Amino acid sequence: MTESNNFPPIANELAKAKGWDEFTRTLMLAGKKLTPLDESLRDEHSAVPGCESPVWLFNKDGHFEGYSPSKIIRGVLAVLLEKANSLVPQERIQFDFEQYLQACQLDRYLSQSRGNGIKAVIKRLQTDD
Repeated sequence: MTESNNFPPIANELAKAKGWDEFTRTLMLAGKKLTPLDESLRDEHSAVPGCESPVWLFNKDGHFEGYSPSKIIRGVLAVLLEKANSLVPQERIQFDFEQYLQACQLDRYLSQSRGNGIKAVIKRLQTDD
Protein backbone atom coordinates (compact mmCIF):
# COMPACT_ATOMS: atom_id res chain seq x y z
CA MET A 1 0.00 0.00 0.00
CA THR A 2 1.05 3.55 -0.64
CA GLU A 3 2.88 5.39 2.11
CA SER A 4 0.74 7.95 3.90
CA ASN A 5 2.70 10.88 2.47
CA ASN A 6 1.41 9.82 -0.97
CA PHE A 7 -2.23 9.79 0.15
CA PRO A 8 -4.72 12.42 -0.94
CA PRO A 9 -5.17 15.17 1.70
CA ILE A 10 -7.99 13.72 3.84
CA ALA A 11 -6.52 10.22 3.93
CA ASN A 12 -3.11 11.67 4.80
CA GLU A 13 -4.55 13.57 7.78
CA LEU A 14 -6.30 10.44 9.06
CA ALA A 15 -3.22 8.26 8.65
CA LYS A 16 -1.21 10.72 10.75
CA ALA A 17 -3.89 11.22 13.44
CA LYS A 18 -2.76 10.41 16.97
CA GLY A 19 -5.48 8.95 19.13
CA TRP A 20 -9.25 8.59 18.91
CA ASP A 21 -10.07 12.27 19.54
CA GLU A 22 -7.87 13.65 16.79
CA PHE A 23 -8.96 10.92 14.38
CA THR A 24 -12.66 11.48 15.04
CA ARG A 25 -12.32 15.26 14.73
CA THR A 26 -10.49 14.86 11.41
CA LEU A 27 -13.10 12.42 10.13
CA MET A 28 -16.00 14.70 11.12
CA LEU A 29 -14.35 17.70 9.43
CA ALA A 30 -13.84 15.62 6.29
CA GLY A 31 -17.55 14.81 6.26
CA LYS A 32 -18.42 18.51 6.56
CA LYS A 33 -16.28 19.25 3.50
CA LEU A 34 -18.05 16.60 1.42
CA THR A 35 -20.13 18.26 -1.28
CA PRO A 36 -23.72 17.36 -0.39
CA LEU A 37 -25.59 15.19 -2.85
CA ASP A 38 -28.60 17.09 -4.13
CA GLU A 39 -31.78 15.81 -2.49
CA SER A 40 -33.34 15.11 -5.88
CA LEU A 41 -30.59 12.50 -6.44
CA ARG A 42 -31.26 10.71 -3.14
CA ASP A 43 -33.59 8.07 -4.49
CA GLU A 44 -33.87 4.29 -4.76
CA HIS A 45 -31.41 4.23 -7.67
CA SER A 46 -28.64 5.96 -5.76
CA ALA A 47 -29.35 4.30 -2.40
CA VAL A 48 -26.70 1.80 -1.29
CA PRO A 49 -28.39 -1.29 0.14
CA GLY A 50 -26.88 -2.98 3.18
CA CYS A 51 -25.93 0.17 5.06
CA GLU A 52 -27.10 0.70 8.64
CA SER A 53 -27.38 4.45 8.03
CA PRO A 54 -28.83 5.64 4.72
CA VAL A 55 -26.16 6.18 2.07
CA TRP A 56 -26.61 7.46 -1.46
CA LEU A 57 -24.00 7.38 -4.22
CA PHE A 58 -24.41 9.05 -7.57
CA ASN A 59 -22.03 8.63 -10.49
CA LYS A 60 -22.05 11.49 -12.96
CA ASP A 61 -19.73 10.84 -15.87
CA GLY A 62 -17.22 8.93 -13.74
CA HIS A 63 -17.29 11.37 -10.81
CA PHE A 64 -18.93 10.11 -7.65
CA GLU A 65 -20.91 12.17 -5.20
CA GLY A 66 -22.39 10.79 -2.01
CA TYR A 67 -24.24 11.58 1.17
CA SER A 68 -25.25 10.05 4.48
CA PRO A 69 -26.97 11.74 7.43
CA SER A 70 -24.48 9.91 9.70
CA LYS A 71 -21.51 12.16 10.47
CA ILE A 72 -19.11 9.21 10.74
CA ILE A 73 -20.26 7.61 7.50
CA ARG A 74 -20.16 10.99 5.73
CA GLY A 75 -16.51 11.27 6.79
CA VAL A 76 -15.74 7.76 5.53
CA LEU A 77 -17.50 8.62 2.26
CA ALA A 78 -15.30 11.71 1.93
CA VAL A 79 -12.20 9.51 2.24
CA LEU A 80 -13.49 6.91 -0.23
CA LEU A 81 -14.73 9.45 -2.77
CA GLU A 82 -11.51 11.44 -2.57
CA LYS A 83 -9.63 8.33 -3.68
CA ALA A 84 -12.25 6.90 -6.07
CA ASN A 85 -12.53 10.18 -7.95
CA SER A 86 -8.75 10.31 -8.42
CA LEU A 87 -8.78 7.00 -10.29
CA VAL A 88 -9.83 6.15 -13.83
CA PRO A 89 -12.59 3.51 -13.99
CA GLN A 90 -10.26 0.54 -14.59
CA GLU A 91 -8.01 1.57 -11.69
CA ARG A 92 -11.04 2.07 -9.44
CA ILE A 93 -12.38 -1.40 -10.28
CA GLN A 94 -9.07 -3.02 -9.31
CA PHE A 95 -8.19 -0.80 -6.34
CA ASP A 96 -8.07 -2.42 -2.89
CA PHE A 97 -10.23 0.03 -0.95
CA GLU A 98 -10.29 -2.18 2.16
CA GLN A 99 -6.49 -2.14 2.38
CA TYR A 100 -6.62 1.61 1.75
CA LEU A 101 -8.98 2.07 4.72
CA GLN A 102 -6.59 0.05 6.86
CA ALA A 103 -3.67 2.24 5.83
CA CYS A 104 -5.74 5.33 6.73
CA GLN A 105 -6.51 3.77 10.15
CA LEU A 106 -10.23 3.74 9.38
CA ASP A 107 -10.77 0.00 9.72
CA ARG A 108 -10.14 -0.02 13.47
CA TYR A 109 -12.77 2.64 14.10
CA LEU A 110 -15.59 1.01 12.11
CA SER A 111 -18.04 -1.25 13.90
CA GLN A 112 -18.98 -4.48 12.18
CA SER A 113 -22.34 -3.07 11.07
CA ARG A 114 -20.70 0.09 9.68
CA GLY A 115 -18.00 -2.03 8.08
CA ASN A 116 -20.61 -4.10 6.24
CA GLY A 117 -22.22 -0.93 4.91
CA ILE A 118 -18.85 0.43 3.81
CA LYS A 119 -18.21 -2.84 1.92
CA ALA A 120 -21.49 -2.21 0.06
CA VAL A 121 -20.30 1.33 -0.77
CA ILE A 122 -16.97 -0.03 -2.04
CA LYS A 123 -18.77 -2.60 -4.19
CA ARG A 124 -20.85 0.19 -5.73
CA LEU A 125 -17.72 2.30 -6.36
CA GLN A 126 -16.10 -0.62 -8.15
CA THR A 127 -19.08 -1.70 -10.24
CA ASP A 128 -20.84 1.55 -11.10
CA ASP A 129 -19.23 3.16 -14.10
